[in-house]
Amino acid sequence: MLCAAGYFFWNIFSVAAVVLWLVLAFWVGLFTALVCACIKRWGRARAAWLVPILWTGIEYFRSELYYLKFSWLNIGYALPAQAVGFGACHLGVYGVGLVVLFAAALFPYKFMLRMNLLEWFLILPIGFIILSLLFPAIMRAYGPRINIVGIQLEFPSPGIVPKILTQALAKNTNAQIFVLSEYTLDGGVPDALKDWCRTNSRFLVVGGKDSVTNDFYYNTAFVVGTNGDVVFKQAKSVPIQFFHDGLPAPKQEVWNSPWGKIGICICYNLSYTRVTDELIRQGARLIICPTMDVADWGRHQHELHARVAPVRAAEYGVPIFRLASSGISQAVTGSGQVVAQTTVFGNGDILSAQLRLPPEGTLPLDRMIAPVCTGFTALILVWLLVLARNDKRSQRLEKS
Repeated sequence: MLCAAGYFFWNIFSVAAVVLWLVLAFWVGLFTALVCACIKRWGRARAAWLVPILWTGIEYFRSELYYLKFSWLNIGYALPAQAVGFGACHLGVYGVGLVVLFAAALFPYKFMLRMNLLEWFLILPIGFIILSLLFPAIMRAYGPRINIVGIQLEFPSPGIVPKILTQALAKNTNAQIFVLSEYTLDGGVPDALKDWCRTNSRFLVVGGKDSVTNDFYYNTAFVVGTNGDVVFKQAKSVPIQFFHDGLPAPKQEVWNSPWGKIGICICYNLSYTRVTDELIRQGARLIICPTMDVADWGRHQHELHARVAPVRAAEYGVPIFRLASSGISQAVTGSGQVVAQTTVFGNGDILSAQLRLPPEGTLPLDRMIAPVCTGFTALILVWLLVLARNDKRSQRLEKS
């Protein structure tokens, strides 16, 4: 995953990618430095118990809380989605990382026979992860089925979009919702698309721009109803750093669709749990994610980005329909299984799926644990710095 991230950073930012590589390396270096300091200060045995907490605290901070947040290199994304959420018990992407580091730090093979009862009890989550990889997740009670169709189009001319939608409808006559990618439109929804929805009695989710002034806009996903009106719209909550990506959304809401509440999450925002968590809190039973993955960004970027949707679906237990501009688009069940996807760079590829909506989604366990680990990591860092300063002061006094 690290090599893949390096490749697509270079494709997008060229020489400036070196700075971002150093930023990614900084967090690994900080974790290593903290662990070494803990070992030096308190010994290997005590430091081993701090390793998973320190890792989770740093991972959560760098992924969610500061300006250059980037979550794609988390341990949870490297594992199958079923390891992140199994049955009714969802560890979450950060919870999986905590358990893996817990195992690596506290349960080396040669010490297994000498573990006490508490340590054997703590190893149970690792067993759950292994079982989740061997057996499918326990199915929840599911509600209505919904037929969704998406079409991969990268910066299409406005006049051709209704024709392409008509061709897709002819091949998928049962489709109830059509989805187009982020930035399909360079403005609001034109009359031609509104007329298409009215004529064909279909819903359309399409990415465009909701202008505020001549220079400012919201990167927005518009929902056009069967009557041809825009019945819902949601702006992008966290615009991408270093890009002209619009203003942050002033609020998040869910679409009260005929099939239940549907959350709209635009592109990279699916990587931020603080964005998607809010949709689940508001009762979203399905997440639709219009995405802009430009073909020029390269295969590595597409493949890395495609790791996010299955993990996020497994975390919450809700299906996700992610439609990208040039691949990889995905239809994912609430158990994290990809039931349909398109090819990389597949301009004009059609993604169709029937997804079953659960009564509601649930937040994974790590949403409570990870912030606590971050706070604890900050305290450990401050404590170590204070102790180091006191040591230096004592050494100076002894010399004097």
